[in-house]
Amino acid sequence: MSVSIRLRREGNLNNPYYKVVVADQRSPRDGKFIEIVGNYDPKIPGENANVDISRIDYWIKNGAQPSDTVRSIIKKARRKEVAAAK
Repeated sequence: MSVSIRLRREGNLNNPYYKVVVADQRSPRDGKFIEIVGNYDPKIPGENANVDISRIDYWIKNGAQPSDTVRSIIKKARRKEVAAAK
């Protein structure tokens, strides 16, 4: 079973928000998933994503592949985490 970390669309027409989920690559975009690891709201300016970095690291260590969008969300979350530590 190959696992991916990707976005699951929720919300109304013209008002989307997304959940960052770990899912089997074969399942549909809004179908079954294994775990919710965060959320992302593209309509909010500034900090618009909350992700659980420890769970994402766990899944990546075990072979999950993040999508391009999720990869950029993770990169921003790591930068925010490093800045908060300083």
